[in-house]
Amino acid sequence: MRHPSGRAPRAWRSASLVATAAALLALTTACGQEKGDQSPNGQNVGNQAPAKGDGYGAGDGYGDADEGAADGGKAKAKAAGQLAVWDSKKLGKVVTDSEGFTLYRFDKDTAQPPKSNCDAACLKAWPVVAADGAKAAPGVDASLLGEVTAADGTKQLTIDGWPMYRFAKDAKPGDAKGQGVGGTWYAAASDGKKAAPAAAETPEETAPPEAVPADPAGLSTRKDPKLGEIVVDKNGMTVYRFTKDSAWPIKSNCVGACAEKWPAVAPVDKADTKGIDKKGYMTYDRPDGGKQQTIDCWPLYTFAGDKKPGDTNGQGVGGTWFAASPDGKAVGAPKK
Repeated sequence: MRHPSGRAPRAWRSASLVATAAALLALTTACGQEKGDQSPNGQNVGNQAPAKGDGYGAGDGYGDADEGAADGGKAKAKAAGQLAVWDSKKLGKVVTDSEGFTLYRFDKDTAQPPKSNCDAACLKAWPVVAADGAKAAPGVDASLLGEVTAADGTKQLTIDGWPMYRFAKDAKPGDAKGQGVGGTWYAAASDGKKAAPAAAETPEETAPPEAVPADPAGLSTRKDPKLGEIVVDKNGMTVYRFTKDSAWPIKSNCVGACAEKWPAVAPVDKADTKGIDKKGYMTYDRPDGGKQQTIDCWPLYTFAGDKKPGDTNGQGVGGTWFAASPDGKAVGAPKK
């Protein structure tokens, strides 16, 4: 008698066993594979100047052609959020948006009455700052904030009547590449005037404020000056790995008193992450009955000794605890 597939029963069973073994092998090699010691059963247990033109920007007068959004060339307006002020040694006190980006004003606009004269191609290089949710920087008169309808219909933030913009070539908080462009664009001060350094000698330039996302992801990353790119939770607290755990089979060896000092990271939906590697991103059922998030199948923790975002007091504790990288590796762990 032959199996419906056309194979003899024994041959069919052999093929089925081979397929099952291959699937299991694929799963075990998908998690926790990093250089280091291997357990006896073969599973990895871990390691330790102003531009010329018409005043809109450089080159063709507006900025690079690819700076606009894909929806028709206009860069998307971003909400102002919580405004802040940072001291620049070169520019003076500069107003920034909630992400720490420099805000600019345009000499061809008017403040009385408020009017934006940047439209069409101009908006590709100088996206408007949306007035939605704008809050004055601490110590700044909130009555100076207002709004005007921009050429594209956006409700644009104004400060003392002057419409506010960002510059598409500013890639990170603290950039001010739009300063002086075309002799008409200038970083704005918190009162809407052009930012200017104080006449007296100013102290060393301070860093711009860190970005404060309005709705931070459940798990994301931050650039630590010593450790590099590491994982943080929704509250900005450093996420760690324990080198005594194993990735496959997934197992946490931090229970009891250890778990009180090193709380397990609760499950976070993949859609609620930013910059995290999704390989081996799954939920683990802990020995104590709780559920724990993993990256590359490695269980994740925070440290009770970290008191504020940015703390890394758990790094290297006991030679077994290390900050987790976006792909689940233990940052700075010694190789065995």
